[in-house]
Amino acid sequence: MIASAALSAGLVLVAAASAFAQDPRGANELRGQLTPQRFTTLAAEIPAAVESVAIREGERFKAGDRLVVLDCSVPRAQLDRARDVLATAAKLNAAHKRLVETKSAGELEFATSAMEVAKASGDVRVLEATVSKCVVAAPFGGRVVEQKVRDQQFVQAGTALVDILDDTVLELDFIMPSRALAWLKVGHGFEVRIEELGRSYAARVSRIGAKVDPVSQSIRVTGEMAAAAPELVAGMSGRILISPP
Repeated sequence: MIASAALSAGLVLVAAASAFAQDPRGANELRGQLTPQRFTTLAAEIPAAVESVAIREGERFKAGDRLVVLDCSVPRAQLDRARDVLATAAKLNAAHKRLVETKSAGELEFATSAMEVAKASGDVRVLEATVSKCVVAAPFGGRVVEQKVRDQQFVQAGTALVDILDDTVLELDFIMPSRALAWLKVGHGFEVRIEELGRSYAARVSRIGAKVDPVSQSIRVTGEMAAAAPELVAGMSGRILISPP
C-alpha cells in the first residue's frame, strides 16, 4: 500500500494511491482526484464593511467580473478632498511661476508651492490606490467554491472573502511508486474511470514530481484529460489504469 498524501490548498486534495496491484492485463491500478489548475482565495486588502457579494457559491463568473464590493464611502470622500487640495496647490504653483517669470516673487515661494503640489499629488495616488481595492474582481473566469462573508459584515485587511477556481482546465493528481520512473514519461497515456459518473476517460501524463518520497518510495504524478469533458467537476475521483509501454 502506498501512503496517502494531501495538498492543503482550498478544496484541492492530492489523491493517494490506495493500491498498486497488477490486474489480468498487467496494468497498475491507482486512485486519483481531479484538481483545478488555477484556484485561489480572494481576501480584503482594506478594512471595510461588505457592501455586496455579487455572486454565490457554485455560480460562474468571467475574468474581471465584480465578486465582492466593499463600502468605501470614507476613502472616496478623502480622495475628493485630496483632489481639491491638489487643484488648489497647482493653481498657487502656477501663480508663483508667473510671478517668478516677471520677477515679482522669489524662487523660494515657487519651490515651496511646487513641493506642495508634489505632496498633494502623492496623497491623491495613495487614496486612488485605496479606492481601487473597494471592488474585488475575478482574476480569471471560473466558479465560486465558497462564499466566506455576507453583506454588511465588517472585514479587516487580509480577511478571506471568497474561494474560487477555474474549472475549464482540470488536472488529475495521483501517487505512483517511484520504481515506475524507469518507464514513466511525460505524454504517457492512461485511463481513468471517474466513480461519480461511472465513465472512463483517456488521459496522459503532463507532469512528474521533482522529488521521490523516501519513506513511501512514491512520487506525485499529474495528468491531463486527452479531450474536453465539461461534465467533470473538481474533486471527483476515480481509478487510474496505467501500464508500462
